[in-house]
Amino acid sequence: MTFPNKNDLQQFTIEVLPDEGMYTRGSFKFQFIIPDSYPFEPPKVKCLAKIYHPNIDLQGNICLNILREDWKPVLNVNAVLHGLLFLFYEPNPNDPLNQDAAKVLRTNPQRFTSNVSRTMRGGEVDGHYYDNVIRR
Repeated sequence: MTFPNKNDLQQFTIEVLPDEGMYTRGSFKFQFIIPDSYPFEPPKVKCLAKIYHPNIDLQGNICLNILREDWKPVLNVNAVLHGLLFLFYEPNPNDPLNQDAAKVLRTNPQRFTSNVSRTMRGGEVDGHYYDNVIRR
């Protein structure tokens, strides 16, 4: 966890390092903004890298139910981290933000895996260039 502004503890960045699945070897940074109404409202979370994922759009917005309708005040940042990891282990093509990636995952899982591998190294898919997120 890093705090870009040491005087603002409601904004921080967390690095997620999946240890299994097709996103293994990736390093994914997420910005968290904790609203003043927390824990009654969920944190605002954004992926800071442009990645190929059905549940994360090209602007870094995340489709994760506990960040929306399933948020409850008993949840915390740790629950969000577990949810993010789960998205990397089991991308959900049935609740997508990136419709194109979701369609490929539903119709051609092998091509999806190949696209993930290529884009994690900074490659291109369908005219979109992605950030290199391979751990160094």
